[in-house]
Amino acid sequence: MTEARKASAGSGAEWLLAGFSLLRRSPLGLGVLGAIFGLLSAVPMLFAESNLGMFFALQLLLVLLGPVLMGGFIYAVHEVESGRQAQPGHLLQGFREGKALRLVALLLPQVALGILAVLLLVVMVGPAQLQEAIAVLEQVESQANPDPALFQELPVGAFLLWLLAVFVLGVVTYFFTFVATPQIMLENRGAFASMKRSFRACVRNIPAMLVFFVLLIIIAFLVSLGAQLVAIIARVAAGPTAMQFVSQLLLMAVLLPVMMGATYRAWKQLLPVDGTGTAAAAPPPSGIEV
Repeated sequence: MTEARKASAGSGAEWLLAGFSLLRRSPLGLGVLGAIFGLLSAVPMLFAESNLGMFFALQLLLVLLGPVLMGGFIYAVHEVESGRQAQPGHLLQGFREGKALRLVALLLPQVALGILAVLLLVVMVGPAQLQEAIAVLEQVESQANPDPALFQELPVGAFLLWLLAVFVLGVVTYFFTFVATPQIMLENRGAFASMKRSFRACVRNIPAMLVFFVLLIIIAFLVSLGAQLVAIIARVAAGPTAMQFVSQLLLMAVLLPVMMGATYRAWKQLLPVDGTGTAAAAPPPSGIEV
Protein backbone atom coordinates (compact mmCIF):
# COMPACT_ATOMS: atom_id res chain seq x y z
CA MET A 1 0.00 0.00 0.00
CA THR A 2 1.44 3.34 -1.01
CA GLU A 3 2.16 5.61 1.93
CA ALA A 4 0.36 8.92 2.33
CA ARG A 5 2.07 12.09 1.17
CA LYS A 6 3.69 14.54 3.57
CA ALA A 7 2.14 18.04 3.49
CA SER A 8 3.26 21.29 5.06
CA ALA A 9 1.55 22.73 8.14
CA GLY A 10 0.05 25.45 5.96
CA SER A 11 -1.84 22.82 3.98
CA GLY A 12 -4.44 22.79 6.76
CA ALA A 13 -5.32 26.36 5.82
CA GLU A 14 -5.20 25.55 2.10
CA TRP A 15 -7.82 22.83 2.54
CA LEU A 16 -10.26 25.27 4.12
CA LEU A 17 -9.56 27.90 1.46
CA ALA A 18 -10.28 25.25 -1.16
CA GLY A 19 -13.57 24.56 0.60
CA PHE A 20 -14.56 28.23 0.34
CA SER A 21 -13.43 28.28 -3.30
CA LEU A 22 -15.65 25.32 -4.16
CA LEU A 23 -18.58 26.94 -2.35
CA ARG A 24 -18.09 30.10 -4.43
CA ARG A 25 -18.18 27.99 -7.61
CA SER A 26 -21.57 26.55 -6.65
CA PRO A 27 -23.08 28.64 -3.84
CA LEU A 28 -26.64 27.63 -4.63
CA GLY A 29 -25.99 23.95 -5.31
CA LEU A 30 -23.72 23.23 -2.34
CA GLY A 31 -25.56 25.72 -0.13
CA VAL A 32 -28.87 23.94 -0.73
CA LEU A 33 -27.30 20.59 0.14
CA GLY A 34 -25.98 22.05 3.39
CA ALA A 35 -29.35 23.62 4.14
CA ILE A 36 -31.11 20.28 3.56
CA PHE A 37 -28.79 18.62 6.03
CA GLY A 38 -29.37 21.47 8.49
CA LEU A 39 -33.13 21.11 8.11
CA LEU A 40 -32.97 17.37 8.75
CA SER A 41 -30.82 17.86 11.84
CA ALA A 42 -33.22 20.49 13.21
CA VAL A 43 -36.40 18.40 12.82
CA PRO A 44 -35.86 16.34 16.03
CA MET A 45 -35.86 19.56 18.05
CA LEU A 46 -39.59 19.88 17.32
CA PHE A 47 -40.15 16.86 19.59
CA ALA A 48 -37.56 17.64 22.28
CA GLU A 49 -40.20 18.73 24.80
CA SER A 50 -43.42 17.10 23.58
CA ASN A 51 -42.29 13.57 22.64
CA LEU A 52 -38.92 12.33 23.90
CA GLY A 53 -39.38 8.93 22.28
CA MET A 54 -39.81 10.48 18.85
CA PHE A 55 -36.93 12.87 19.56
CA PHE A 56 -34.46 10.06 20.31
CA ALA A 57 -35.76 7.91 17.44
CA LEU A 58 -35.21 10.72 14.95
CA GLN A 59 -31.79 11.47 16.42
CA LEU A 60 -30.76 7.83 16.02
CA LEU A 61 -32.04 7.80 12.44
CA LEU A 62 -30.02 10.93 11.65
CA VAL A 63 -26.91 9.41 13.20
CA LEU A 64 -27.24 6.38 10.92
CA LEU A 65 -28.09 8.44 7.84
CA GLY A 66 -25.38 11.04 8.49
CA PRO A 67 -22.40 9.15 7.02
CA VAL A 68 -24.39 8.22 3.89
CA LEU A 69 -25.47 11.83 3.36
CA MET A 70 -21.86 12.97 3.88
CA GLY A 71 -20.81 10.49 1.22
CA GLY A 72 -23.33 12.06 -1.13
CA PHE A 73 -22.02 15.50 -0.22
CA ILE A 74 -18.49 14.45 -1.13
CA TYR A 75 -19.81 13.19 -4.46
CA ALA A 76 -21.48 16.57 -5.04
CA VAL A 77 -18.22 18.37 -4.24
CA HIS A 78 -16.45 16.16 -6.76
CA GLU A 79 -19.07 17.09 -9.36
CA VAL A 80 -18.53 20.82 -8.70
CA GLU A 81 -14.75 20.42 -8.85
CA SER A 82 -15.22 18.64 -12.20
CA GLY A 83 -17.19 21.58 -13.61
CA ARG A 84 -20.69 20.23 -13.06
CA GLN A 85 -23.48 21.34 -10.73
CA ALA A 86 -24.36 19.96 -7.32
CA GLN A 87 -27.86 18.52 -7.11
CA PRO A 88 -29.97 17.68 -4.02
CA GLY A 89 -30.26 14.11 -5.28
CA HIS A 90 -26.50 13.71 -4.87
CA LEU A 91 -27.05 13.29 -1.13
CA LEU A 92 -28.50 9.83 -1.87
CA GLN A 93 -25.62 8.76 -4.13
CA GLY A 94 -24.30 6.36 -1.50
CA PHE A 95 -27.58 4.43 -1.63
CA ARG A 96 -27.60 4.39 -5.44
CA GLU A 97 -24.08 2.96 -5.62
CA GLY A 98 -24.63 0.40 -2.86
CA LYS A 99 -22.09 2.00 -0.54
CA ALA A 100 -24.41 2.83 2.35
CA LEU A 101 -23.20 -0.02 4.57
CA ARG A 102 -19.56 0.95 4.14
CA LEU A 103 -20.35 4.58 4.93
CA VAL A 104 -22.34 3.69 8.05
CA ALA A 105 -19.37 1.60 9.19
CA LEU A 106 -17.48 4.88 9.61
CA LEU A 107 -19.51 5.33 12.81
CA LEU A 108 -17.58 2.51 14.50
CA PRO A 109 -14.72 4.73 15.76
CA GLN A 110 -17.28 7.09 17.29
CA VAL A 111 -19.09 4.20 18.98
CA ALA A 112 -15.76 2.99 20.37
CA LEU A 113 -15.02 6.53 21.58
CA GLY A 114 -18.36 6.70 23.40
CA ILE A 115 -17.76 3.39 25.18
CA LEU A 116 -14.20 4.35 26.09
CA ALA A 117 -15.34 7.77 27.35
CA VAL A 118 -17.82 6.15 29.75
CA LEU A 119 -15.18 3.71 31.01
CA LEU A 120 -12.70 6.53 31.55
CA LEU A 121 -15.31 8.53 33.43
CA VAL A 122 -15.89 5.67 35.85
CA VAL A 123 -12.15 5.06 36.28
CA MET A 124 -10.97 8.67 36.52
CA VAL A 125 -13.83 10.11 38.59
CA GLY A 126 -15.00 7.01 40.44
CA PRO A 127 -18.48 5.52 40.93
CA ALA A 128 -18.96 7.06 44.37
CA GLN A 129 -17.99 10.54 43.23
CA LEU A 130 -20.19 10.20 40.15
CA GLN A 131 -23.20 9.40 42.31
CA GLU A 132 -22.35 12.34 44.54
CA ALA A 133 -22.05 14.65 41.52
CA ILE A 134 -25.44 13.49 40.21
CA ALA A 135 -26.99 14.15 43.62
CA VAL A 136 -25.48 17.65 43.72
CA LEU A 137 -26.78 18.45 40.22
CA GLU A 138 -30.27 17.26 41.20
CA GLN A 139 -30.19 19.59 44.20
CA VAL A 140 -29.08 22.48 42.01
CA GLU A 141 -31.94 21.88 39.56
CA SER A 142 -34.51 21.76 42.37
CA GLN A 143 -33.39 25.06 43.95
CA ALA A 144 -34.19 28.49 42.57
CA ASN A 145 -31.01 29.96 44.11
CA PRO A 146 -28.59 27.06 44.60
CA ASP A 147 -25.95 27.34 47.31
CA PRO A 148 -22.50 27.89 45.70
CA ALA A 149 -21.05 25.64 48.37
CA LEU A 150 -22.68 22.68 46.65
CA PHE A 151 -20.30 23.01 43.70
CA GLN A 152 -17.31 22.71 46.00
CA GLU A 153 -18.24 19.08 46.56
CA LEU A 154 -17.86 18.24 42.87
CA PRO A 155 -14.60 16.56 41.74
CA VAL A 156 -13.86 19.38 39.29
CA GLY A 157 -10.22 18.42 38.75
CA ALA A 158 -11.08 14.84 37.81
CA PHE A 159 -13.84 16.00 35.46
CA LEU A 160 -11.51 18.46 33.71
CA LEU A 161 -8.86 15.79 33.28
CA TRP A 162 -11.51 13.46 31.87
CA LEU A 163 -12.68 16.12 29.41
CA LEU A 164 -9.10 16.65 28.24
CA ALA A 165 -8.63 12.90 27.73
CA VAL A 166 -11.90 12.63 25.79
CA PHE A 167 -10.93 15.62 23.63
CA VAL A 168 -7.60 14.04 22.68
CA LEU A 169 -9.29 10.71 21.97
CA GLY A 170 -11.90 12.53 19.90
CA VAL A 171 -9.20 14.06 17.71
CA VAL A 172 -7.57 10.66 17.24
CA THR A 173 -10.98 9.19 16.37
CA TYR A 174 -11.48 11.87 13.73
CA PHE A 175 -8.20 10.80 12.14
CA PHE A 176 -9.83 7.49 11.17
CA THR A 177 -12.62 9.19 9.22
CA PHE A 178 -11.14 12.50 8.01
CA VAL A 179 -10.44 11.35 4.44
CA ALA A 180 -12.19 7.97 4.60
CA THR A 181 -15.46 9.08 2.97
CA PRO A 182 -13.87 10.21 -0.34
CA GLN A 183 -12.06 6.88 -0.58
CA ILE A 184 -15.33 4.94 -0.25
CA MET A 185 -17.32 7.17 -2.60
CA LEU A 186 -14.71 7.97 -5.23
CA GLU A 187 -12.21 5.10 -5.01
CA ASN A 188 -14.68 2.31 -4.15
CA ARG A 189 -12.56 1.15 -1.21
CA GLY A 190 -13.81 -0.75 1.81
CA ALA A 191 -14.56 1.06 5.06
CA PHE A 192 -11.77 -0.45 7.16
CA ALA A 193 -9.14 0.03 4.46
CA SER A 194 -10.27 3.64 4.06
CA MET A 195 -10.13 4.31 7.80
CA LYS A 196 -6.67 2.76 8.01
CA ARG A 197 -5.33 4.94 5.20
CA SER A 198 -7.04 8.02 6.66
CA PHE A 199 -5.45 7.46 10.06
CA ARG A 200 -2.00 7.01 8.55
CA ALA A 201 -2.39 10.15 6.45
CA CYS A 202 -3.43 12.23 9.47
CA VAL A 203 -0.70 10.89 11.75
CA ARG A 204 1.90 11.71 9.12
CA ASN A 205 0.52 15.25 8.82
CA ILE A 206 -0.21 16.25 12.42
CA PRO A 207 1.02 19.87 11.98
CA ALA A 208 -1.38 20.38 9.04
CA MET A 209 -4.19 18.76 11.03
CA LEU A 210 -3.57 21.08 13.99
CA VAL A 211 -3.74 24.13 11.73
CA PHE A 212 -6.90 22.75 10.16
CA PHE A 213 -8.59 22.18 13.53
CA VAL A 214 -7.71 25.62 14.91
CA LEU A 215 -8.89 27.47 11.80
CA LEU A 216 -12.02 25.33 11.55
CA ILE A 217 -12.98 26.24 15.13
CA ILE A 218 -12.50 29.93 14.35
CA ILE A 219 -14.49 29.69 11.12
CA ALA A 220 -17.27 27.73 12.83
CA PHE A 221 -17.51 30.39 15.54
CA LEU A 222 -17.70 33.25 13.05
CA VAL A 223 -20.24 31.50 10.82
CA SER A 224 -22.31 30.55 13.86
CA LEU A 225 -22.23 34.14 15.10
CA GLY A 226 -23.40 35.43 11.72
CA ALA A 227 -26.17 32.82 11.57
CA GLN A 228 -27.35 33.75 15.06
CA LEU A 229 -27.53 37.44 14.17
CA VAL A 230 -29.71 36.69 11.15
CA ALA A 231 -31.79 34.22 13.15
CA ILE A 232 -32.66 36.94 15.68
CA ILE A 233 -34.76 38.54 12.97
CA ALA A 234 -36.59 35.26 12.49
CA ARG A 235 -37.25 35.08 16.22
CA VAL A 236 -38.81 38.54 16.20
CA ALA A 237 -40.96 37.61 13.20
CA ALA A 238 -41.95 34.03 13.99
CA GLY A 239 -40.73 33.01 17.45
CA PRO A 240 -37.90 30.94 19.00
CA THR A 241 -38.59 27.78 16.98
CA ALA A 242 -38.13 29.69 13.73
CA MET A 243 -34.92 31.12 15.13
CA GLN A 244 -33.53 27.62 15.75
CA PHE A 245 -34.39 26.46 12.24
CA VAL A 246 -33.01 29.55 10.51
CA SER A 247 -29.81 29.44 12.54
CA GLN A 248 -29.26 25.74 11.80
CA LEU A 249 -30.00 26.13 8.09
CA LEU A 250 -27.68 29.09 7.63
CA LEU A 251 -24.91 27.45 9.65
CA MET A 252 -25.02 24.21 7.66
CA ALA A 253 -25.48 25.99 4.32
CA VAL A 254 -22.05 27.60 4.77
CA LEU A 255 -20.06 25.45 7.16
CA LEU A 256 -20.85 22.01 5.76
CA PRO A 257 -19.85 22.77 2.13
CA VAL A 258 -16.60 24.31 3.37
CA MET A 259 -15.82 21.27 5.55
CA MET A 260 -16.65 18.79 2.79
CA GLY A 261 -14.66 20.81 0.27
CA ALA A 262 -11.69 20.86 2.66
CA THR A 263 -11.96 17.10 3.18
CA TYR A 264 -12.08 16.53 -0.57
CA ARG A 265 -9.00 18.67 -1.16
CA ALA A 266 -7.11 17.01 1.71
CA TRP A 267 -7.91 13.58 0.25
CA LYS A 268 -6.51 14.59 -3.14
CA GLN A 269 -3.38 16.05 -1.58
CA LEU A 270 -2.56 13.43 1.03
CA LEU A 271 -3.39 10.18 -0.74
CA PRO A 272 -1.95 8.90 -4.04
CA VAL A 273 -3.76 9.81 -7.25
CA ASP A 274 -3.29 8.67 -10.82
CA GLY A 275 -2.02 10.78 -13.68
CA THR A 276 -5.45 12.25 -14.44
CA GLY A 277 -5.74 13.84 -11.03
CA THR A 278 -8.43 11.50 -9.76
CA ALA A 279 -7.87 8.87 -7.14
CA ALA A 280 -6.77 5.52 -8.41
CA ALA A 281 -9.73 3.22 -7.97
CA ALA A 282 -9.39 0.07 -5.93
CA PRO A 283 -10.63 -3.19 -7.44
CA PRO A 284 -14.43 -3.54 -7.02
CA PRO A 285 -15.18 -5.54 -3.86
CA SER A 286 -16.94 -8.86 -4.18
CA GLY A 287 -20.10 -9.48 -2.15
CA ILE A 288 -20.97 -7.17 0.74
CA GLU A 289 -17.84 -5.17 1.46
CA VAL A 290 -17.28 -3.24 4.67
